Amino acid sequence: MYTINLINKKKKAIYTTEKHLLTALIEQKIFVDNPCSGRGLCGKCKIRIIEGEVSSLTETELKFLSGKEIDSGIRLSCQLTPKSDLIIEVLQSEKKVRAVTRGYLPNFTKSTTVQKILIELKKPKIEDKTSYEEVFMSLAGATIKDLQLIKKLPTIAGKYTAIIYNGELLKIEAGDTRQQLYGMAIDIGTTTVVIALVDLNSGEEIDIESTINAQNIFGLDVLTRITYVHEFGLEAIVKLQDAIVLSLNSMIDDLCERNFIAKERVYEITVAANTTMLHMLLGVNPISIGQAPFTPTFLKSKSIFAYEIGLKISQETKLYLLPCVSAYIGADIIAGVYVAELVKKAGNVLFIDIGTNGEIVLSSKGHITACSCAAGPALEGMNISNGMRASNGAIEDLSITSAGINLIVIGGEKPEGLCGSGILATIRELVNNGFLKRNGALKKNTDFAEDDYRKRMFKNDGRKKAVVLIENPKEILITQGDIRQVQLAKGAILSGFYALLQQAGIEMDNLDQIIVAGGFGAHLPTTSLIGAGILPKIVEEKVSYIGNSAKTGAYIALLSKKARKEMEDLSREIDYIELGTLPGYNNLFMDCLDFPVEEFDDRI
Repeated sequence: MYTINLINKKKKAIYTTEKHLLTALIEQKIFVDNPCSGRGLCGKCKIRIIEGEVSSLTETELKFLSGKEIDSGIRLSCQLTPKSDLIIEVLQSEKKVRAVTRGYLPNFTKSTTVQKILIELKKPKIEDKTSYEEVFMSLAGATIKDLQLIKKLPTIAGKYTAIIYNGELLKIEAGDTRQQLYGMAIDIGTTTVVIALVDLNSGEEIDIESTINAQNIFGLDVLTRITYVHEFGLEAIVKLQDAIVLSLNSMIDDLCERNFIAKERVYEITVAANTTMLHMLLGVNPISIGQAPFTPTFLKSKSIFAYEIGLKISQETKLYLLPCVSAYIGADIIAGVYVAELVKKAGNVLFIDIGTNGEIVLSSKGHITACSCAAGPALEGMNISNGMRASNGAIEDLSITSAGINLIVIGGEKPEGLCGSGILATIRELVNNGFLKRNGALKKNTDFAEDDYRKRMFKNDGRKKAVVLIENPKEILITQGDIRQVQLAKGAILSGFYALLQQAGIEMDNLDQIIVAGGFGAHLPTTSLIGAGILPKIVEEKVSYIGNSAKTGAYIALLSKKARKEMEDLSREIDYIELGTLPGYNNLFMDCLDFPVEEFDDRI
């Protein structure tokens, strides 16, 4: 057993196993950036060895670390094991990720599943031959199915408020509490979590809270978290559920305390999330989602008591999970399709939620078809040499001209790296300024004249070719490897577009509208989508944005029984296409890898 002292965190960790140091730090809830879940694929989990003995450098570390980093004691925590007590420095700090909390709200019919009615209890007479159970059911016009409620039924005459949930008596409160009727709508994303506190009487969103999904210490995308479960079994399932439940409990506490609302007055919570996140929320094994034939344990909506998964709110608070379509078309997409009103739209409309997975839905002639493409984490800043989340210090947009590079940085702080929108903006500018060939290869600096502004931006340290975006105070660059990561993502998304259109027998120029949803999509200007080649230029004027449609869908489901039923029906009506099974899809994918570069550039 070794003691690991973290000098910049004022913490200690205990190392007791033969696992890599990263695993030990994660198990003790110490944040270390690890997008690839410790598989040695991203080079992000850097720590500095101040004092102590560790295992030798690996080939993976030699690939990702510069000579200067190695000389200063920097190592990859997923690649080393301690050989003595250590003093280390963790080189990353967990920052608040910018989350999109609002979006387009369609018209809907308000009719909540939870209602309150005021009743007056009078002491029964002997000749009534009744029970308090029957009296309350009669006064409330609802059934009683819960034994615990029967134990709590009042027997003293007076005024009471009956809380009714879908025709069932949920709770009895003393006095008139009809004005205190609250619910919460939650969007659990792979990266961020958003909760809205809602007044169920008025429909008003009282307050919103957002945070990073605490499961990120186990991996930044669903597949790495599934891999974590595959490697560590039941222990991993418990830890993943605990991580998200603890986050939700903390956010619920903050919302209620900040707004002076008793948690006992929150009667229902609705959740939209992808299929994997819903499994992990309920503590259900997600391994089958990550391997063929990709069959989830459940897809239908769920209505349970919130306390059953460890939410500390009220014994009577109900938890409703929106339905899913398939392993990779989840409740977040059902919510988005409903918010975008695809069912009501005439013509040909594409809906897309761009993230680690690109979920695409096509509505054509009343028929809705969906697919999911593995875009990978590059578009969210991961697996990129200088990539980061959309937090303070992240470059979110830029322009390259002969006069230099202009940066837009989140929070107005010193640039530390590129978030997803900044990465796509960089690719757009590389395309527009002639740095790239059509096949994605960076040109050489020798391809440009000595006085060409592009020539001085190239860097080649013998191991990788790159374009330097900024040199001070921190060198930030985009490498050929980074470009390839984006190229794979954009090829996956664009091929998904074309595949759905081909199945429907329509052309790209026959599209009437493209709707972009999600937190990441909200920060993507059309110029980047077109310039990076994710969408063809022909649809440039047809793109619109609807923001966080997952949270909005959860909000609507909280307030409308009719909408909830329509979402459940919608989940059964959407046809899902597995792209890999389509004839010719591999060739289509290869064709979609090309960047939108003018023909004459390929002659260089």
